[in-house]
This record gives sequence, structure tokens and C-alpha cells, in this order.
Amino acid sequence: MTVPLIDSLASTEALAEIFSDRSLLQAMLDFEIALARVQARLGIISRSAASAIAATANAGAFDIANLSRDTLRAGTPGIPLVKALIEIVKAKNPAAASFVHYGATSQDVADTAIILLLKRAQPIIRTDLVRVEQGLQNLAEKHRQTLMLGRTLLQPAPPITFGLKAAGWFAAVRRGRQQLEANFAEALTLQFGGAAGTLAALNDKGHIVAEELAEELGVHCPAAPWHTHRDRLAHLICACGVLVGTLGKIARDVSLLMQSEIGEVAEPTSPGRGGSSTMPHKKNPVACAVTLAAANRMPGLVASFLSGMVQEHERGVGGWQSEWPTIADAIQATGSAAAAVAEIAEGLTVHRDKMRRNLDDTRGTIYAEKAMILLTGKIGRDRAHKVVEEAVSESRTRGCSLSELLAGIPEVTKYLSRDVLDRLDQAGDYLGSAEIFRKRQVAADSPARNKSLRKKKRNQNPHTNRKKRG
Repeated sequence: MTVPLIDSLASTEALAEIFSDRSLLQAMLDFEIALARVQARLGIISRSAASAIAATANAGAFDIANLSRDTLRAGTPGIPLVKALIEIVKAKNPAAASFVHYGATSQDVADTAIILLLKRAQPIIRTDLVRVEQGLQNLAEKHRQTLMLGRTLLQPAPPITFGLKAAGWFAAVRRGRQQLEANFAEALTLQFGGAAGTLAALNDKGHIVAEELAEELGVHCPAAPWHTHRDRLAHLICACGVLVGTLGKIARDVSLLMQSEIGEVAEPTSPGRGGSSTMPHKKNPVACAVTLAAANRMPGLVASFLSGMVQEHERGVGGWQSEWPTIADAIQATGSAAAAVAEIAEGLTVHRDKMRRNLDDTRGTIYAEKAMILLTGKIGRDRAHKVVEEAVSESRTRGCSLSELLAGIPEVTKYLSRDVLDRLDQAGDYLGSAEIFRKRQVAADSPARNKSLRKKKRNQNPHTNRKKRG
């Protein structure tokens, strides 16, 4: 379906369809169909009743506008939905109508419906996140030797490689995706507790119905109903918030690097993309804008969900009723950001020459730290800092390189040879462990992490500890 105009920068077509009125309504009806089928298999209701319910529980048979109006009066969508379903079933099979929604409560259908939508949304988001990871991993490998300015507090710093920067993006996205998938797995859990969370209306078969209902719907069966325990969903929404923050960080970096004054990277282009209604020369960072818009919304959505967790006794008033739009917005924001960054990762143009020119334009002042370290062992840190700081200031005033100025200072040349000073501004000589860090981040598991896990495992092994004590 087409994304509603007001949400055109906040969702994708696939996710907008999942959270559409018709899709949500059908998810609620799917709960009712599955419940009837399970109860028929267990002999709680007749098979003919289950068949009648399944045959009529189709979203196309309902007036969604009326359901929406009635939901506002009822305080829950379950009440008008069940009432309407009963009337439709009664028209075809009056006896079956008595078994619609049998033993369930309105929150069961509302909660499980949103879980079914989350189940459909998960693979869509995962697919785009995998695209992001693959694209960033490719950039990290391709540009492992592409030199660029490091930037701290938006100011030039010692050099790094673009491969290292991309590897940092990649590792953060991977961590976020893994956490998101773990929280999705936990959150895709059936809600079925009846009036007060005991399924008393089903006598001693309630837990059996729950187990088979979860299997029928393809979700997990919890140890008990969770009507006022929203922690699983809260973890999922928080994971969305962290992941979108990570994607927003990437978009912020890319948009800054795209500034014409910097010009080191560019988003992929296509007809009509990134233009301006008044300035024909513009190529705006559209994917970055979409991602950053999502990142701007997410903290409020996370806070909204968390504030609704404080719910009363066995059924909350106001808390869970607030969740549907929050969850829908959070998942769609996550999906829109993932899709946008996937475009960036797969199609980013990297201008190596401009990165090199921006390095050279600093006239070597970014190697002041290197010069200071070389001098520290000879004249002490404080004196070395002062000498280099004064040289940097003069370099900026006179428009000459730092190494040239240092070469004219006797206190420097007494300890540093001309060869050393001539190589002061060689970016490739001052990368430290950049390549090691890049490789570790793009690897499945970094050596440092593996070493830490092995050490932890040894410390937890009583046999190993006994040998050490011996």
C-alpha cells in the first residue's frame, strides 16, 4: 500500500501495509480464528462452530470506520470487534456465535494482534539491516588504506582510514541488530489470560489451550499471561531506540562529510532525489535526513512506552491502551532508518582525492601530537607541548607547514633530524593500530572478545580453579 502522506518520511511501504487498519483488523481476527480452531480440536467447542468463525472472520466484512469510532467509546478494540464478529457469525450460524472469543478477554486479542504484526515486521527490518552490514563491511574492506582526517569535536585530528570509520559503523549496527533480534524473539509471545489472567472460564484446560494457541499462531507460549507486565515489549522498543541511534550516528557522519566544504562522500543519486524546489545545484542528503528524522523521534517513543509500563494490578488503565501507536511508530521508524542507511551503505561514493586534499590542507598541524611525543623524551612534556603549540600557531599565521617551522627551531633540530621532520606529515606513518582495530570490528568475533571469554570461562571452571589452587 501507499504510505499515508503524513507518514511518508516515517515508514516504508511494506511496514505501512503491516500496520494498516486492514492488516491490524485481520491480525485480531486471526487470533479469534486460531482460538476457535484450537478449542475445537480440544473438544471445548464444536468443529462446526470453529468452521463458521473461520469462514466469516475476514477483514473485508467489517466496517473499519465504525470499529474505530466504537473503540474510542469502549476503551479497547476488542469489545466492538467481538460484538461485530458475533453478529456476522450469527447471521450464518446462530449456534456458533456463542463460541466467538470463548474464554478470552479484550486485551488478549489486542496484545496478540500487535505481536502478530511484529512477527511480520521482523524479517523486513532484518533484511535491510543485513544490507546495511554487508554494505558497510564492503566499505570497510575496500577503503582499508583510504586515508582521511580524524575529527574530534568537529575539528581536525590525527589521520584515520575510512575503512576504520566504516568498520566502526558496521560493528555498532551488528551489535544493535543482534540485540534487536534477541528482543524480538522474546517479545513474540502469545497473550491469552482471560478475564483476570487465570483462564478460569476454561476450567483446567486453559494452559493447554494457551500452548496450542501459541503453536497455531507461530509465537511463543509464556509461562503465564502478561497483561500488566510489559517488559518484553519494553526491551524491544528500547533496542529499537539504541539501533536507530546508531543508524542516526552514521547518517550524521555521512551528512557532515557530504557538506560541499568537506566533499569527502556522497549519497547515491537518482532522478528527483535530493534536489531543491528553488536551487537546481543542490544534492541533499535525503537518506541521511530520513534516518535522522527517525533518530529524532525515537527517544520520545521509547520514553512514552517506558512511562506506560507502570500498570495497575491485573489490568492497567491507560498504560497498555497507549501502546499501539507507540509500537507502530517505533517499529516503522526503525524500518525506515534501516532502509535509508541500507541505501547509503550500498551506494556511497567515497572521494579519496578530496580526503587526501583535506588532510594536506591542514599543513601538517594534525601531526602536532606526533611532534610533541617525539620531543617529550628529550625536553620534557610541558616544554615539548609549548614549543609545538607555538609552532602550530605560527604555521597558521604564515600559511606554511608545521614541519617547515619545526625545522627552523634549534631546540627541535637539536634532537630531531631532518629526515624525521620530513616524514612528520606522512599520514600512513601515524595510524597506530587502526588496521588491527578495523579487522577486529569486521570479524565475526574480535580477538580481544574471544580472549576475554576464554579467560572468563577458565575462571568459572571449578576443575581449572582446583588445579590452580593445587
